[in-house]
Amino acid sequence: MEKKLFCKSGGCSAKLGAHALDHVLSKLPRKIDEHLLVGYASKDDAAVYQLREDLAIVSTLDFFPAMVEDPYTFGQIAATNALSDIYAMGGEVISALNIVSFPEKEDLNILGEILMGGASKVEEAGGVLAGGHSIQGEDVLYGLSVTGTIHPNHIYQNCGVKEGDVLILSKPLGVGILLSAHRMGALDDDAYQKMIHSMTTLNRYASEIMKKYHVHACTDVTGFGFLGHLHEMLDGAYSAHVDAGKLPLLPNVHGYAEEFYITAAGQKNRNFLEGKVHFENVDFAMEEILFDPQTSGGLLISVSKEDAQSLLEELQIMQESCNIVGRIEKKQPYEIYVKGELE
Repeated sequence: MEKKLFCKSGGCSAKLGAHALDHVLSKLPRKIDEHLLVGYASKDDAAVYQLREDLAIVSTLDFFPAMVEDPYTFGQIAATNALSDIYAMGGEVISALNIVSFPEKEDLNILGEILMGGASKVEEAGGVLAGGHSIQGEDVLYGLSVTGTIHPNHIYQNCGVKEGDVLILSKPLGVGILLSAHRMGALDDDAYQKMIHSMTTLNRYASEIMKKYHVHACTDVTGFGFLGHLHEMLDGAYSAHVDAGKLPLLPNVHGYAEEFYITAAGQKNRNFLEGKVHFENVDFAMEEILFDPQTSGGLLISVSKEDAQSLLEELQIMQESCNIVGRIEKKQPYEIYVKGELE
């Protein structure tokens, strides 16, 4: 019998809103440790702790509810998403631990399929699956705690952009909207297959390529949407101009957004960025795509103008949907400007 998972608002749509998270984290004590090179204070993708002059450990974890019915595919997506934070920092994966919540009365074969899917991606990443922890719960939750390595002088943080940088996005947008359409039985098969392909493609390959170039900042686009993660990259010090017409999109996502297959998480992202984004000649559907929470999204790379075209061309050999989507400028009245065509 085919094994299926019950899906509700899964993937990165289940992420806490940025405003609520900021409120909680602001109350936590912050111990000073000179070896902690990157911590939660910078809202970065992973923590980095220096062990010696030429070696640091990259630590991250990520887990969420199912967003597709097939257990093996869910495991692959959840693992790909968790591994991504290591690659966004410029690190290499060495090991991973499973994180599992599973209903006591559910078929254990389903759990086995989830874990097999996750293990396949850890293996593809070149890491070793070293163990994990499980609890019983009402909902199926799965993810990984991942450890990687990095040179302390070669860390890509999410807030190192420079004026004149070019922004490159390595995967298409629209996952949250297509997942919403899928839950309602409205998603066509071509869009579904391309969405799954995007969510199960490791950011390892894009990360390996970008290391050859003068990249100043990088993050992966996940639950806070394209604009939310771009906001974090700007760090209150710069503005960004985005060309909506050059954004890579999943098939038919604009049409599904026009039919209001949108998410509550996308609305939280919109509310959080109120007053920070200026749209010009951008319709409502495209706005929703830009606020849409992505599950296992691509890398958003801020690279020097001189290297941008060469980096793009090399990335496009691997992923045709990559594109230059904007540029970094000095701070202006609005933090982010989005229009149909850049001047």
